[in-house]
Amino acid sequence: MQRIAIIDLGTNTFHLLVADIDVNNVKVLHQEKHNVKIGEGGISRGEITKPAQERALNTLNGFRETMTSMGVQSSYATATSAFRNASNGAFLVEEIFRKTGLEVGIIDGQQEANLIFQGVRQALDLGSSSSLIVDIGGGSVEFIIGNGKKVLWMNSYEIGAQRLMDQFHSHDPILDGEIKSLESFLDTQLVSLVSAMEQYNPRILVGSSGTFDTLSHIHCLKQGLEKSDNPEQPLSIAGFKEIHSELVVKNRAERLKIPGMIEMRVDMIVVACSLIDYILDRFNLSDIRVSSYALKEGALYDVAVKVRAQLG
Repeated sequence: MQRIAIIDLGTNTFHLLVADIDVNNVKVLHQEKHNVKIGEGGISRGEITKPAQERALNTLNGFRETMTSMGVQSSYATATSAFRNASNGAFLVEEIFRKTGLEVGIIDGQQEANLIFQGVRQALDLGSSSSLIVDIGGGSVEFIIGNGKKVLWMNSYEIGAQRLMDQFHSHDPILDGEIKSLESFLDTQLVSLVSAMEQYNPRILVGSSGTFDTLSHIHCLKQGLEKSDNPEQPLSIAGFKEIHSELVVKNRAERLKIPGMIEMRVDMIVVACSLIDYILDRFNLSDIRVSSYALKEGALYDVAVKVRAQLG
């Protein structure tokens, strides 16, 4: 048996997952996440600011202490959009190693999309028909068209919620004109997605973790549904539309009062939902599903395959 840690250094959120892996089982022992916001204040300029670097180092030192106390034997840390596009991303990776001892690998958009697909596939039975999987990060958005067996097409676009918020959400509540500008921007950015959608014609949107988890929680509270421990969480297109129409007319303080809203999501959820609404309408999708598994679960799956090969 090996006790391992998966660390996902996202643009908004850092995740830690600790698990035991043996030949037959994977047992998750601990999970935590922190709203580090390393993209805040610098992502649109291609840099990670000093305060963001400090938040990152403080959080990772905390992760290291947890890992040490739990007897973690090896760790696997991946950094995504904010790191790969920042002029000082590689410098921060070196600083992280120097000050915490953690080795971090910066992955490209295709690697990120593949890990997300592996995570979603552990949570949902995707079946034989194709679905459009969407993961909205702070820096990038991954779109994957796939079924239960394989990826048919995937791409990563640097249009994450922090970037969209910096560019299009200047007023609070957001203005109709800002939403229209955002949608026009998406028209120019997602040309290759349009071609792929025409080729594979998925009818179902699968939302991966993050914003979608929060939307599901709000939906459950509105509908009086029990939020279960299942990796697939409830949400419907009608339920989403109701939440979206509420979000775009409220300011931050009003959004924060919505039952199920969390402070970690309250700022970026407006542009994230505007993106979801655009995708649903642009491609006339017929259903929506939510996977609470995403990149870190995909990374855990990949690591488990390698560890089991070593354990033999």
